[in-house]
Amino acid sequence: MTRADSAVEGSGSSQRGFIVVAALWLLAALAALASVASAYMAQSAIALSALDATTQQEMLSMAGIELVAYELSMPASVRRPTRGGFSFRLANSRVTVEYMSESARINLNMASRTMIAGLFAALGTESGQAAQFAGRVVAWRTAPKPNVPDEEDALYRAAGSNYLPRRAPFNSTEELSLVLGLPAALVERALPFVTVYSDMPEINVLDAAPEVIAALPGMTPARADAFLSQRDSLPPDDPQFILGALGARQPGATVIGSWAYRVRMRIVLPDGRQSTPEAIIRIMSAGEKEAYQVYAWKNDIDSAAGGPEKR
Repeated sequence: MTRADSAVEGSGSSQRGFIVVAALWLLAALAALASVASAYMAQSAIALSALDATTQQEMLSMAGIELVAYELSMPASVRRPTRGGFSFRLANSRVTVEYMSESARINLNMASRTMIAGLFAALGTESGQAAQFAGRVVAWRTAPKPNVPDEEDALYRAAGSNYLPRRAPFNSTEELSLVLGLPAALVERALPFVTVYSDMPEINVLDAAPEVIAALPGMTPARADAFLSQRDSLPPDDPQFILGALGARQPGATVIGSWAYRVRMRIVLPDGRQSTPEAIIRIMSAGEKEAYQVYAWKNDIDSAAGGPEKR
């Protein structure tokens, strides 16, 4: 073998070695790419699964609301129920629905100061302090009168607040927490008994909670207990008889439901995941283009699967 032949053979071996190394690097890169792709696909599958469950829950929620609207869309000659409930199964999921007219709650924008103070007192606040808190609530929702001294804004400034009272109707019940001086614990206790959607200053005594009945002006514990003990046995189609059970001409009491309803649902998917959506809807009158409007909506979702639902 000549020196030239030896040089050529050495050059060929070097090239083959380079190709092997390059191939190994390429295989390693492909393996890494496959690993990344596998992880990406797994994460995508999880995301798609969650999205699919969310979509199912939204569709089931809307089905529940549609059925409530259908049940409450009655001829003008028929008295609409102020509360009710039902359950149904759809797409292997179980949905339980309860609804109640918002007139069972005290309207923060329309109720009298006396009724609001009565609620605070029923929730454990001393009567004098309850009246003071109710005054702050009424001041929050009331526009100042022209040419009349108004110290409400000054009270908030003196307290170091970085905002002033709205001086207009409450936009939501959660706004109650912004009213000057109201303890957070009292606001939390009051929220289940108040609304801004009923469009009524009165409360429906057929559906109202005991705390709301106790808030009626002039109500005593003995009268409230006597009424609540017989409420379920009163004839629902005799309003005067029901109101008479509270005493003659009880201020703030009615047996009429509002057009706004609170709809609460519990949805259980086939894999055990649950959600508890709550909506406030308004049933539209005959002749309107839509059967209902959604005023508010919230949803609590339990993302942890509890295993397949037993059927």
